[in-house]
Amino acid sequence: MTRRAALDRFLQIGEFYFGSGHVRVQTVLGTCVAITLWHPERRLGGICHYLLPSRGEAQSSANAGPGVYADEVIVLFEKSVIGARTQASQYVVKLIGGGHMFPEQLQRAECRAQACSDARRADCASIGCRNISAGRRLLAERGFAIASEHVGGHGSRRVSFDVWSGDVRVRRGVAMREPLRKAR
Repeated sequence: MTRRAALDRFLQIGEFYFGSGHVRVQTVLGTCVAITLWHPERRLGGICHYLLPSRGEAQSSANAGPGVYADEVIVLFEKSVIGARTQASQYVVKLIGGGHMFPEQLQRAECRAQACSDARRADCASIGCRNISAGRRLLAERGFAIASEHVGGHGSRRVSFDVWSGDVRVRRGVAMREPLRKAR
């Protein structure tokens, strides 16, 4: 049997992908967040790479596309799900990213001393924390249940999403590989 090569695609900040087939989508995250959706029966899915929770968070946002903001990219997901004649509840959803890229610059003592909570993230000075909070809230509001996540912490993540199987791999920095954790 001949093994078919995957079509590789790299997602930049603010980009969005939704489709099917033998496609592998990769991206690199810092404070940004990626959401993956995968429909196990139809073997189709999507991934986004958003920069900020909402357009209002940006200083100059007029030229930015909708994939840059969590509240706008969730609309792209909704349209794609409806266009595929599926429902939000049928998807396996994963949330990744929102890392602290410069942990020595964290200003709030509670951020340095203990783990973040969603209550703290909403008004946190860290954009990574606000991105995580926005992703969780927006997904829940639209009926998507997060199956697993790999969020917060320090440093970057490389994400690889195989659309044909729903597999998501996360690699921290250059050498560290961690599994996704079950959502709370």
